[in-house]
Amino acid sequence: MKELSLHVYDLLENSIAANATLIELTIHESIKDNIYAFTIKDNGKGMSPEFLAKVTDPWTTTRKTRKVGIGLPLIKMNTELCGGGMKIESVLGKGTTLYFWFQHDHIDRPPMGDIAGTIVMLCSQYQNIRFVYKHITDNDEFIFDTEEIKEALDGMPMQDVSIMKYLKEMIEENLKEIGSSQ
Repeated sequence: MKELSLHVYDLLENSIAANATLIELTIHESIKDNIYAFTIKDNGKGMSPEFLAKVTDPWTTTRKTRKVGIGLPLIKMNTELCGGGMKIESVLGKGTTLYFWFQHDHIDRPPMGDIAGTIVMLCSQYQNIRFVYKHITDNDEFIFDTEEIKEALDGMPMQDVSIMKYLKEMIEENLKEIGSSQ
């Protein structure tokens, strides 16, 4: 995948498939500390220690439609090629936390891409899931919480095209304001 937002989309879909009702995405980008880090935490079904031990093998998947799962192996490979790494913690029945990071200034680090579009698309598609997106830079932080958004919308559907456009623009403006290197 050529953009990090596409990796994020794929990995958040894993949390959705694990029946999570709360998914938290934190992106921490620091030029000062030379890190571009992502944490995805969910309260889904979690993984057994046996499955967790082999989850980065492309031949390991829970899907019934195909026999390969490349999301985690691909992000692991990309991070390692860019001076970073990946850690996964999971407890069966409790949820999973995925942490992966890149060297911020690495020449091969993929660009972020359309993270605002990714967040809005998932939030509007899965309105029964609470998404909390936190983006931290050296300057400040921005938090997008669907619980707060739903309250502000007062019953208006998030999948309405004009609302999706507004939310995407709001996220982009806030990311620009905190100095994100989109």
